[in-house]
Amino acid sequence: MRSPADSASLEQVRHLARQLDTSIQLPGGLRVGWDAVLGLVPVVGDWAGALLSCYIIWQGVRLGASREVLLRMVGNVGVEALVGAVPFLGDVFDAAWKANIRNVRLLENHLAAPIATRRASRAWVLGIVLLLVAVLALAVTLAVLAVRALTSIGSQG
Repeated sequence: MRSPADSASLEQVRHLARQLDTSIQLPGGLRVGWDAVLGLVPVVGDWAGALLSCYIIWQGVRLGASREVLLRMVGNVGVEALVGAVPFLGDVFDAAWKANIRNVRLLENHLAAPIATRRASRAWVLGIVLLLVAVLALAVTLAVLAVRALTSIGSQG
């Protein structure tokens, strides 16, 4: 059973997530929030949005979310901030990803069923780690190929 203070905190993060991710109705029924608007400001906007998103994570810590759930929440914000930094396409991704709504849902699920949410979050974290290792391997491979190509061009001339 949640305390009144915990229930109030959960309602506060729900409200913040709605403001950041879905508070503005666009033509055609699409909804974006202030996080997407902030993201239009180069560099500073993405950092400001990520900082506001950290408040939801902090409340997750305070409400007792597991390490796996917190890692997943941080991952959601990190993905949104990193991809959001790419001009234009990042802004579109930011508006669609809605990390704050995802994080509140994670927090609610954890509070309702902690063990199931922990297992699902472990799988998500493992998937992200594997994806990052694959991207790193691809980046290293491309860098090696680029160096070899430049060396080959330099030795021909």
